[in-house]
Parts: sequence; structure tokens; C-alpha cells
Amino acid sequence: MRSTRTTARTRAAAGGVLLTAALLLTGCGAGGDSAGSAKRDVSAADAKGGAEQGAADGYTGPNAEKAPAAPSKAPARQHVIRTASLSVEVADVPKALATARDATAAAGGRVENESTERVDEGHVVSRVVLRVPQERYEAVLGELTGTGRLLSRKADAKDVTEQVVDVESRIATQRASVARVRALMDRAEKLADVVTLEGELSRRQADLESLLAQQSSLKDRTSLATITLELSQKEKPREEEREEGRPGFGDALSGGWNALVGAASWAVVVLAALAPWLAVALVGYLLWSRVVRPRRTARAARTAPPAAPAGVPAARRDAAGAAVPPAGPEAPGSRE
Repeated sequence: MRSTRTTARTRAAAGGVLLTAALLLTGCGAGGDSAGSAKRDVSAADAKGGAEQGAADGYTGPNAEKAPAAPSKAPARQHVIRTASLSVEVADVPKALATARDATAAAGGRVENESTERVDEGHVVSRVVLRVPQERYEAVLGELTGTGRLLSRKADAKDVTEQVVDVESRIATQRASVARVRALMDRAEKLADVVTLEGELSRRQADLESLLAQQSSLKDRTSLATITLELSQKEKPREEEREEGRPGFGDALSGGWNALVGAASWAVVVLAALAPWLAVALVGYLLWSRVVRPRRTARAARTAPPAAPAGVPAARRDAAGAAVPPAGPEAPGSRE
């Protein structure tokens, strides 16, 4: 009896464990089926929306040849991006810059960037970026060219019609896709479905915002042309270059002063070159005057004859240095 009760309890416990495991597996399967169901709903909605979009565009599948021909669409408006760069030499940069601003404002455009710098004394360069409507592009370009002497001009036009049409089509498709996901979210009853659809909606909205940004950029560049204008001031000739004829008093005075300064500079250079020679000559002169000259004077004094007494004429000497007797009466005994 006791053995029978133990067996019954064991069977009941085993059955409870099996029932719990079955319930857990059923719940997990339901969650996975719910997420998969949400994704399948999104895919089915996309397929249906794509078919509707294709039908709207005139495509009906393999049997399209049996359907009546749809009327041809009107040609799309051409979208062109126009850019130009001008370099003009003017007499007065601020005045020409004001003229460019006025011309842009009158055409309904705007000034975007502007910079001015002084290259050297009396030479100013200004650069400005102008945005003008496409229909006034040529008129404004001609007016800016006439502000001075044209140095360079470059214009470019790029057709982006296909890109504009493609972006517009992708935006329409993406908007319909976002609307379909939102409709599925409204009908979703399970939490897993809502979470899955919210992630899909966020991704599609991000793609839609990127396409809208591209469309806005294309619209701005195709509706407004871009003109880059560089204004450089004409160099004014110096005063002395404009005057012709003889130089004036100021020029003569300046020339004389420059000549004097130049001569003084050369004189200093010559003195600097002769300084070593003058120093050597001065040392030689001092040696001669202090040593050589006194010795010669002393030697001459020693070899000179004694001075004759007062009243007696000095003896004469011949060419050999011998004394010559003075002329006078003959000595006694000289006669015979």
C-alpha cells in the first residue's frame, strides 16, 4: 500500500515538471513567433506598397502589355547648378563692393561671404560670394563685369535634373514606408511587436530625413546661382612718375644730399682702407725723428772744423778738403 502511494507521488511530480517545461517552451515560441510575425507584416506591407507604387507609375507586372497605354508624362523641369568666378580690377574697391551688394540685393539675392585684405601699401583686394536667382544670373554677371577691367572670368553649369527626380521619388517611397510602419504599430497588440516596429520606424525616419536634407541642398543650389567676385584695386603711380620735365627744388636738394652722403660714405671707406698704412708711416716717422735724425746731427757736429777767431776769415778748403792759404803779400824770401 505504501509502495503504491510513493509511485503515485513520483508520477505526479514528474508530470508537473513536464507541464512547466511545456508552458515555458510555448511562451518562448509565442514570443519568437510574435517578433517574426511583426517582421513578416512589415515585409508584406512593403511589398503591397511597392506594388501600389509601381501601378501608380504605370507598371502592372507581366501582363502590362494587355493594359491600356498610360498617357506619357510631361518632361521634367530642368534643374541646373550655375557657378561663376570673376576677377576685376577697379579704381576704388569699397565703391565697387558697394555696387556689387546693391546689384545682388536688387536681383533678390544675398551676400554670403566677404573678406578684404591689404596686400601692400595702396593695394587692396576684396573677395565676396554672391547668391542670385537663376533668372537674374546673366544680368548680374554682366553688371559685375562692367565695374572695372576684367582680369578673368569662369562660368560653369551642371545639370542635376536626374538627381533631383531620383531624390524626389525616393522621398515619396520612404514617406509611404514610414506611414505603413506606423499603421502596423497602431494595430500591434503584443509588446514584442511594438518594440520591433519602433526600431524599424526609427531607421526609416532617419533615411527619410537624410533624403530631405539632400533635396533641400539641391533646391538651394538650383534656385540660386553662386558668383565668386574678386576685386583688386589698380595700383596708383607715384607722384614723381606722374610729373614730367625738369626736377624741382626738392628733387635737386634731395639729390645733392644723397650725393653728399654717398661721398662721405666713400671717404670713410677710403680712410678705413688707408688706416693700416697711415699707422705704419706714423711709426716710421717717429723712429726717424727720435733716433735717426739726432744721430746724424751729432755726427755732423763732430766732423765739422773749429770755428775761426773773430776777425779772421775762415780757411778755405779745396775740393779734396785741404786748407787753401789766403791770398796776400808774398812771404819773405820768396823773391830772388
